[in-house]
Amino acid sequence: MAKQTPQRANLLQGTLDMLILRTLLYGPAHGHQIGKHIQRTTNDFLQMQHGSLYPALHRLEERGWVSAKWETAPDRNREYKYYRLTDKGKKQLSVEESQWKQMAEAVARVMWPAPEES
Repeated sequence: MAKQTPQRANLLQGTLDMLILRTLLYGPAHGHQIGKHIQRTTNDFLQMQHGSLYPALHRLEERGWVSAKWETAPDRNREYKYYRLTDKGKKQLSVEESQWKQMAEAVARVMWPAPEES
């Protein structure tokens, strides 16, 4: 029996920023950890490509939503660039979560409209 490959999805524009901000709500992390967290929590549905993840982290840093600092990993003798959510980033995450919820509800109303009462 052939092994099934899980289907993967492309992220809607702007969604990656929100997922990164949400991941950093749990604490500082370097890029690889952020990508793996998103991949793991979506059961491998979303795969983070370096070509998307690192430009997004750079963009979030430029906007002041995350701060970054090179630090040695506690369990390794190697430096990584750790990203932290800033207060400005926490406020932006709140805005983006609200917009995402409104979008999901709007799409759901079109896809699965409530039955009309007779």
